[in-house]
Amino acid sequence: MKTIAPRYKLFLVGVFIAFMLLHQADKLIIGQVLEDIQRDFSLDDAQAGAIGTGALIVGAVCYLLWGYLYDRYARPKMLALASFIWGITTSLSAIATTFPAFLAARSSTGIDDSSYPGIYSLVADYFPPESRGRVNGWLQFTAPVGFVLSLVLVLALDGVIGWRNIFLFTGGLGIVVGLFILFGVKDRPRGSAEPEMSAISDIPTYQFQWGSLTALRKRKTLFPLLAQGFFGVFPLQVITFWFFSYLERERGFESGVIFPIMAASVLMMSIGAVVAGSLGDRFSQRTRRGRLLVAAVGIGLATVLLPITLLLPPDTSPLVFGAFLAVTAFFVLFSGPNVIATIHEVAPPEVRSSALSVQYFIENIGAAGAPWLVGLISTQLGLSRAILIVAGVTYVLCLLCMLLATRTVAEDVEALRGEMRVRTAEILAARPQ
Repeated sequence: MKTIAPRYKLFLVGVFIAFMLLHQADKLIIGQVLEDIQRDFSLDDAQAGAIGTGALIVGAVCYLLWGYLYDRYARPKMLALASFIWGITTSLSAIATTFPAFLAARSSTGIDDSSYPGIYSLVADYFPPESRGRVNGWLQFTAPVGFVLSLVLVLALDGVIGWRNIFLFTGGLGIVVGLFILFGVKDRPRGSAEPEMSAISDIPTYQFQWGSLTALRKRKTLFPLLAQGFFGVFPLQVITFWFFSYLERERGFESGVIFPIMAASVLMMSIGAVVAGSLGDRFSQRTRRGRLLVAAVGIGLATVLLPITLLLPPDTSPLVFGAFLAVTAFFVLFSGPNVIATIHEVAPPEVRSSALSVQYFIENIGAAGAPWLVGLISTQLGLSRAILIVAGVTYVLCLLCMLLATRTVAEDVEALRGEMRVRTAEILAARPQ
């Protein structure tokens, strides 16, 4: 295969980071202006929670379709289309004058949530297995940094142009990023970065095949990972959607205090994602179970630290609470980059988008009710208890599922490596000597 210039790889990752960063910021702005939206549309907590749930449901439904499209067609074109859709639907939500119209527009922004499997699939064809965890970590760090960006945008623009025009701003940038992807990102033959294919100058074009997808049922690791995904996004959705309101309402913190607390926590979460991916790469060279063991340790520590942080006395100083929250945040994204890299290590290249789409479909189905569920429990028990119950229980279930996945992952990774060796031998045998 032709060597890819490091500069182009940097550009590729940079464009995808920009896309995901803006997308995450756009989603997370909702949490920062939720009080304004509730006031403008006269909503209670349960109705407000439906705003987040609607986008998650739409995203979940679209994942399977987009997964197929990314495996079947040129991924840059599909990614550009997703970015254009996001920009348009976000802009429509900004001009909606009734709550049903606003809810429909914001829910429609979930259509482009399904673009992430295409990004990770394309990245996997530019970077070999031993470095994918680190790159995935850099891509996943956009979620917490997007939270900080949403805070900055709201603090800088809400009082000047209003929350509606902020969405017009992010929607317009989404269209611009889509143009960069359309004209600047090149597709890559599926499987290009696999070690077994390194000696082949022209790799055949592999596209989606139902047989390859249905054969994934033999990968025993995928089932506990799917179960872990069902519960795994609950805590993150709960924290990103409700935590700003929690700090204001339950802790009584002013906005000037909330920003440095959340900024420090998000910084730690970002560092944690990159560290987790790098550790996964390192330990995967020692044992096939390395990535998932790193993920399990992170989930276990988050399971212990989150309730400790939330149960701190109400009169705890912002400095102490912020320190506990930052330490907890470091482990929140430990599983993400390693789960993605593991799925790519057990699924054939031509169905990696579809395989990851199934994972995200399950995640969104599981997490779709999280904002609404917390809002519903909050009306009875208070926001603090609602977050603790939903996030705490799902973290325990995630840990159990991850430990089950570590038992079979070595066998499944070796099975894919064997398939790739067979393909390489067949390609070489079919060529004239």
